[in-house]
Amino acid sequence: MILLASPGQGAQTPGFLSPWLEVPGVADRLAWWSAVTGLDLVRYGTSADAEEIRDTAVAQPLLVAAALAAFQTLYQGDDRPDAVAGHSVGELAAAAIAGVLSPEAALVLVRERGRAMAEAAAVTETGMTAVLGGDPDEVLAVIERHGLTPANVNGAGQVVAAGTMERLAALKDDPPAGARLRPLSVAGAFHTEHMAPAVDTLRRLAPGAPVADPAVALLSNRDGAVVRDGRDYLGRLVEQVSAPVRWDRCMATMRELGVTAIIELPPAGTLVGIARRELKGIDLLALKTPEDLDKARELIKAHTS
Repeated sequence: MILLASPGQGAQTPGFLSPWLEVPGVADRLAWWSAVTGLDLVRYGTSADAEEIRDTAVAQPLLVAAALAAFQTLYQGDDRPDAVAGHSVGELAAAAIAGVLSPEAALVLVRERGRAMAEAAAVTETGMTAVLGGDPDEVLAVIERHGLTPANVNGAGQVVAAGTMERLAALKDDPPAGARLRPLSVAGAFHTEHMAPAVDTLRRLAPGAPVADPAVALLSNRDGAVVRDGRDYLGRLVEQVSAPVRWDRCMATMRELGVTAIIELPPAGTLVGIARRELKGIDLLALKTPEDLDKARELIKAHTS
Protein backbone atom coordinates (compact mmCIF):
# COMPACT_ATOMS: atom_id res chain seq x y z
CA MET A 1 0.00 0.00 0.00
CA ILE A 2 1.57 3.25 -1.22
CA LEU A 3 1.04 6.58 0.55
CA LEU A 4 2.16 9.93 -0.85
CA ALA A 5 3.06 12.55 1.76
CA SER A 6 3.21 16.28 1.08
CA PRO A 7 5.41 18.39 3.40
CA GLY A 8 4.54 21.62 5.17
CA GLN A 9 5.99 25.07 5.53
CA GLY A 10 9.64 25.22 6.51
CA ALA A 11 10.62 22.38 4.16
CA GLN A 12 11.42 24.78 1.30
CA THR A 13 15.05 25.59 0.47
CA PRO A 14 16.48 28.01 -2.13
CA GLY A 15 16.61 26.53 -5.62
CA PHE A 16 14.83 23.27 -4.79
CA LEU A 17 12.67 23.44 -7.93
CA SER A 18 15.55 24.01 -10.36
CA PRO A 19 16.10 20.35 -11.41
CA TRP A 20 12.35 19.83 -11.89
CA LEU A 21 12.23 22.43 -14.66
CA GLU A 22 14.16 20.00 -16.86
CA VAL A 23 11.22 17.55 -16.73
CA PRO A 24 8.92 17.94 -19.78
CA GLY A 25 5.72 19.76 -18.90
CA VAL A 26 6.74 21.01 -15.44
CA ALA A 27 7.76 24.51 -16.53
CA ASP A 28 4.48 24.87 -18.44
CA ARG A 29 2.44 23.80 -15.41
CA LEU A 30 4.31 26.19 -13.16
CA ALA A 31 3.76 29.05 -15.62
CA TRP A 32 0.01 28.35 -15.56
CA TRP A 33 -0.07 27.98 -11.79
CA SER A 34 1.91 31.23 -11.47
CA ALA A 35 -1.03 32.94 -13.18
CA VAL A 36 -3.42 31.26 -10.76
CA THR A 37 -1.46 32.29 -7.66
CA GLY A 38 -0.23 35.68 -8.86
CA LEU A 39 3.34 34.63 -8.03
CA ASP A 40 6.35 33.86 -10.22
CA LEU A 41 6.66 30.30 -8.92
CA VAL A 42 9.58 29.51 -11.24
CA ARG A 43 11.66 32.38 -9.88
CA TYR A 44 10.75 31.66 -6.28
CA GLY A 45 11.59 28.00 -6.73
CA THR A 46 14.92 28.59 -8.47
CA SER A 47 16.68 31.91 -7.85
CA ALA A 48 14.93 33.44 -4.81
CA ASP A 49 16.85 33.49 -1.55
CA ALA A 50 15.87 31.90 1.75
CA GLU A 51 14.30 35.07 3.16
CA GLU A 52 12.06 35.57 0.11
CA ILE A 53 10.67 32.04 0.27
CA ARG A 54 10.23 32.28 4.04
CA ASP A 55 7.38 34.72 3.40
CA THR A 56 4.21 32.78 4.21
CA ALA A 57 2.33 34.23 1.21
CA VAL A 58 5.09 32.85 -1.05
CA ALA A 59 6.09 29.64 0.71
CA GLN A 60 2.64 28.08 0.88
CA PRO A 61 1.70 28.31 -2.83
CA LEU A 62 5.26 27.30 -3.76
CA LEU A 63 5.09 24.15 -1.64
CA VAL A 64 1.69 23.07 -2.96
CA ALA A 65 2.69 23.72 -6.57
CA ALA A 66 5.93 21.74 -6.14
CA ALA A 67 4.12 18.75 -4.65
CA LEU A 68 1.50 18.74 -7.40
CA ALA A 69 4.07 19.10 -10.18
CA ALA A 70 5.98 16.10 -8.85
CA PHE A 71 2.80 14.07 -8.39
CA GLN A 72 1.70 14.73 -11.97
CA THR A 73 5.13 13.68 -13.17
CA LEU A 74 5.12 10.48 -11.13
CA TYR A 75 1.52 9.42 -11.89
CA GLN A 76 -0.08 9.59 -15.32
CA GLY A 77 -3.71 10.21 -16.23
CA ASP A 78 -6.15 9.17 -13.50
CA ASP A 79 -3.63 6.98 -11.65
CA ARG A 80 -3.25 7.75 -7.96
CA PRO A 81 -1.58 6.25 -4.88
CA ASP A 82 -3.57 4.15 -2.41
CA ALA A 83 -3.49 6.86 0.23
CA VAL A 84 -2.32 10.43 0.70
CA ALA A 85 -1.59 12.77 3.60
CA GLY A 86 -0.25 16.30 3.87
CA HIS A 87 1.40 18.10 6.77
CA SER A 88 -0.21 21.49 7.46
CA VAL A 89 -0.35 23.37 4.12
CA GLY A 90 0.57 20.06 2.49
CA GLU A 91 -3.04 19.03 3.10
CA LEU A 92 -4.08 21.25 0.19
CA ALA A 93 -1.78 19.32 -2.13
CA ALA A 94 -3.13 16.10 -0.64
CA ALA A 95 -6.69 17.26 -1.37
CA ALA A 96 -5.83 17.79 -5.04
CA ILE A 97 -3.99 14.47 -5.32
CA ALA A 98 -7.00 12.67 -3.82
CA GLY A 99 -9.37 14.41 -6.25
CA VAL A 100 -11.19 16.52 -3.65
CA LEU A 101 -10.02 19.75 -5.30
CA SER A 102 -8.68 20.53 -8.75
CA PRO A 103 -5.07 21.76 -8.78
CA GLU A 104 -6.34 25.25 -9.61
CA ALA A 105 -8.87 25.26 -6.74
CA ALA A 106 -6.19 24.06 -4.33
CA LEU A 107 -3.86 26.82 -5.49
CA VAL A 108 -6.54 29.52 -5.18
CA LEU A 109 -7.22 28.39 -1.62
CA VAL A 110 -3.53 28.20 -0.72
CA ARG A 111 -2.98 31.64 -2.25
CA GLU A 112 -5.64 33.11 0.03
CA ARG A 113 -4.53 30.98 2.98
CA GLY A 114 -0.96 32.20 2.67
CA ARG A 115 -1.95 35.84 2.38
CA ALA A 116 -4.38 35.66 5.29
CA MET A 117 -1.91 33.83 7.54
CA ALA A 118 0.83 36.34 6.70
CA GLU A 119 -1.52 39.19 7.64
CA ALA A 120 -2.50 37.45 10.87
CA ALA A 121 1.16 36.82 11.72
CA ALA A 122 1.95 40.53 11.26
CA VAL A 123 -0.40 41.55 14.07
CA THR A 124 1.75 40.11 16.86
CA GLU A 125 5.38 38.97 16.77
CA THR A 126 5.10 35.19 17.03
CA GLY A 127 7.05 32.11 16.04
CA MET A 128 7.52 28.36 16.40
CA THR A 129 10.18 26.21 18.07
CA ALA A 130 10.66 22.46 17.68
CA VAL A 131 11.07 20.61 20.97
CA LEU A 132 13.06 17.43 20.31
CA GLY A 133 13.21 14.60 22.80
CA GLY A 134 12.33 14.67 26.49
CA ASP A 135 9.44 12.93 28.23
CA PRO A 136 6.32 13.50 26.06
CA ASP A 137 4.03 14.36 28.98
CA GLU A 138 6.58 16.71 30.52
CA VAL A 139 7.18 18.40 27.18
CA LEU A 140 3.47 19.17 26.79
CA ALA A 141 3.24 20.32 30.41
CA VAL A 142 6.16 22.74 30.02
CA ILE A 143 4.77 24.12 26.76
CA GLU A 144 1.44 24.74 28.47
CA ARG A 145 3.13 26.30 31.52
CA HIS A 146 4.75 28.89 29.29
CA GLY A 147 1.41 29.76 27.69
CA LEU A 148 2.37 28.24 24.35
CA THR A 149 0.48 25.88 22.05
CA PRO A 150 1.72 22.44 20.91
CA ALA A 151 0.99 23.44 17.30
CA ASN A 152 2.49 20.30 15.71
CA VAL A 153 2.55 16.99 17.53
CA ASN A 154 4.68 15.15 15.01
CA GLY A 155 5.55 11.92 16.79
CA ALA A 156 9.04 10.45 17.00
CA GLY A 157 9.81 12.72 19.94
CA GLN A 158 9.03 15.99 18.15
CA VAL A 159 6.55 18.63 19.29
CA VAL A 160 6.46 22.18 17.93
CA ALA A 161 5.64 24.93 20.40
CA ALA A 162 4.10 28.12 19.03
CA GLY A 163 3.20 31.52 20.42
CA THR A 164 4.64 34.95 21.11
CA MET A 165 8.38 35.47 20.83
CA GLU A 166 8.43 36.52 24.49
CA ARG A 167 6.97 33.19 25.58
CA LEU A 168 9.25 31.25 23.24
CA ALA A 169 12.21 33.03 24.84
CA ALA A 170 10.96 31.93 28.25
CA LEU A 171 10.75 28.35 26.96
CA LYS A 172 14.35 28.62 25.76
CA ASP A 173 15.42 29.65 29.27
CA ASP A 174 13.35 26.92 30.91
CA PRO A 175 13.11 23.94 28.52
CA PRO A 176 11.77 20.47 29.34
CA ALA A 177 14.37 18.16 30.86
CA GLY A 178 16.36 16.23 28.29
CA ALA A 179 14.90 18.14 25.32
CA ARG A 180 16.64 20.15 22.59
CA LEU A 181 15.08 23.29 21.13
CA ARG A 182 15.31 24.34 17.48
CA PRO A 183 13.67 27.58 16.27
CA LEU A 184 11.84 27.10 12.97
CA SER A 185 12.14 29.32 9.91
CA VAL A 186 8.50 30.34 9.76
CA ALA A 187 6.92 33.76 10.00
CA GLY A 188 4.36 33.19 12.74
CA ALA A 189 2.58 30.96 15.24
CA PHE A 190 0.67 28.79 12.81
CA HIS A 191 -2.02 26.40 14.04
CA THR A 192 -2.75 28.55 17.09
CA GLU A 193 -5.34 31.12 18.12
CA HIS A 194 -3.17 33.79 16.46
CA MET A 195 -4.40 32.49 13.08
CA ALA A 196 -8.11 33.02 13.81
CA PRO A 197 -8.45 35.88 11.26
CA ALA A 198 -7.14 33.58 8.52
CA VAL A 199 -9.75 30.97 9.45
CA ASP A 200 -12.46 33.61 9.01
CA THR A 201 -11.12 34.43 5.52
CA LEU A 202 -11.20 30.80 4.43
CA ARG A 203 -14.64 30.22 5.93
CA ARG A 204 -15.99 32.88 3.57
CA LEU A 205 -14.34 31.28 0.52
CA ALA A 206 -14.81 27.56 1.14
CA PRO A 207 -18.57 27.25 0.47
CA GLY A 208 -18.06 28.24 -3.18
CA ALA A 209 -15.15 25.91 -3.86
CA PRO A 210 -15.91 22.99 -6.25
CA VAL A 211 -15.40 19.81 -4.23
CA ALA A 212 -15.60 16.04 -4.90
CA ASP A 213 -15.27 13.08 -2.56
CA PRO A 214 -11.75 11.65 -2.31
CA ALA A 215 -10.88 8.84 -4.70
CA VAL A 216 -8.32 7.34 -2.28
CA ALA A 217 -7.76 7.13 1.47
CA LEU A 218 -7.22 10.75 2.59
CA LEU A 219 -5.89 11.39 6.08
CA SER A 220 -6.72 14.45 8.19
CA ASN A 221 -4.31 16.40 10.37
CA ARG A 222 -7.07 17.01 12.90
CA ASP A 223 -7.16 13.48 14.26
CA GLY A 224 -5.54 11.15 11.71
CA ALA A 225 -8.95 10.00 10.47
CA VAL A 226 -9.52 8.75 6.94
CA VAL A 227 -12.01 11.24 5.50
CA ARG A 228 -14.48 9.99 2.89
CA ASP A 229 -16.47 13.18 2.33
CA GLY A 230 -14.90 15.98 0.31
CA ARG A 231 -16.89 18.80 1.88
CA ASP A 232 -15.97 17.49 5.35
CA TYR A 233 -12.30 17.47 4.39
CA LEU A 234 -12.47 21.04 3.10
CA GLY A 235 -14.06 22.13 6.37
CA ARG A 236 -11.25 20.45 8.25
CA LEU A 237 -8.69 22.28 6.09
CA VAL A 238 -10.24 25.61 7.03
CA GLU A 239 -10.38 24.98 10.77
CA GLN A 240 -6.90 23.39 10.83
CA VAL A 241 -5.29 26.78 10.24
CA SER A 242 -5.77 27.60 13.94
CA ALA A 243 -5.76 24.03 15.33
CA PRO A 244 -2.80 21.76 16.14
CA VAL A 245 -1.46 19.37 13.48
CA ARG A 246 -1.60 15.79 14.80
CA TRP A 247 0.88 14.11 12.49
CA ASP A 248 1.44 11.49 15.18
CA ARG A 249 -2.15 10.36 14.71
CA CYS A 250 -1.77 10.38 10.93
CA MET A 251 1.17 7.99 11.28
CA ALA A 252 -0.86 5.78 13.63
CA THR A 253 -3.54 5.59 10.92
CA MET A 254 -0.91 4.73 8.30
CA ARG A 255 0.09 1.80 10.46
CA GLU A 256 -3.55 0.71 10.91
CA LEU A 257 -4.22 0.94 7.17
CA GLY A 258 -1.27 -1.32 6.43
CA VAL A 259 0.78 1.25 4.51
CA THR A 260 3.94 -0.51 3.28
CA ALA A 261 5.69 2.38 1.50
CA ILE A 262 5.73 6.17 1.80
CA ILE A 263 6.95 8.55 -0.90
CA GLU A 264 7.42 12.14 0.23
CA LEU A 265 6.91 14.76 -2.46
CA PRO A 266 9.32 17.68 -2.87
CA PRO A 267 10.78 19.46 -1.06
CA ALA A 268 11.15 16.04 0.55
CA GLY A 269 12.99 14.82 3.61
CA THR A 270 11.23 16.03 6.74
CA LEU A 271 8.30 13.60 6.83
CA VAL A 272 10.38 10.62 5.73
CA GLY A 273 12.80 11.48 8.53
CA ILE A 274 10.01 11.34 11.12
CA ALA A 275 8.60 8.12 9.63
CA ARG A 276 12.03 6.49 9.72
CA ARG A 277 12.00 6.80 13.51
CA GLU A 278 8.32 6.05 14.06
CA LEU A 279 7.22 3.56 11.36
CA LYS A 280 9.73 0.74 11.38
CA GLY A 281 9.61 -1.74 8.51
CA ILE A 282 8.00 0.62 5.99
CA ASP A 283 9.86 1.44 2.78
CA LEU A 284 10.57 5.17 2.57
CA LEU A 285 11.63 7.45 -0.26
CA ALA A 286 12.25 11.20 -0.30
CA LEU A 287 11.49 12.35 -3.84
CA LYS A 288 13.93 15.26 -3.87
CA THR A 289 14.85 15.58 -7.56
CA PRO A 290 13.87 13.98 -10.88
CA GLU A 291 16.79 11.59 -10.40
CA ASP A 292 14.65 9.88 -7.76
CA LEU A 293 11.72 9.24 -10.11
CA ASP A 294 12.90 5.83 -11.30
CA LYS A 295 13.33 4.68 -7.71
CA ALA A 296 9.87 5.98 -6.90
CA ARG A 297 8.32 4.12 -9.84
CA GLU A 298 10.08 0.92 -8.83
CA LEU A 299 8.77 1.34 -5.30
CA ILE A 300 5.23 1.87 -6.57
CA LYS A 301 5.44 -1.22 -8.74
CA ALA A 302 6.79 -3.33 -5.87
CA HIS A 303 4.02 -2.23 -3.48
CA THR A 304 1.06 -2.32 -5.85
CA SER A 305 -0.97 -5.53 -5.88
